[in-house]
Amino acid sequence: MRYDYAPDLKNRLIEIVKTLDMNHIDLNRVECLRSFGSSTKRTIARCHTIGKVMQKGMKIPAFYTIEFLERFDKLNNEQQDKVIIHELLHIPKTFGGGFRQHDFVCEDNINNLHRNLQISRKNKSFFV
Repeated sequence: MRYDYAPDLKNRLIEIVKTLDMNHIDLNRVECLRSFGSSTKRTIARCHTIGKVMQKGMKIPAFYTIEFLERFDKLNNEQQDKVIIHELLHIPKTFGGGFRQHDFVCEDNINNLHRNLQISRKNKSFFV
């Protein structure tokens, strides 16, 4: 496996977080990486963190890394935005190192936020 920083995806993530008012996400403690060489066939992206007990033991705050696998870049922009939203939804409001599960990170919530993102982008471009 090879991992590269993905500043282009971090910029997109920042724009999505700010546009959707996901203010609980500390953008200084989230990073985006592209990975190459994974054998998984279905995974497009993954959200990672270290467990709370390790954070406590290391005396560090929570930090999240969103890994984008090679398949991600083959998606169109709309699908990519939905994947980014999906991964952001895994980060809980407490930003404490845990994860929200797929009962919350579901198609309905992703589609609602994506719709809000599109509306905000259209309104922003209308006023520019």
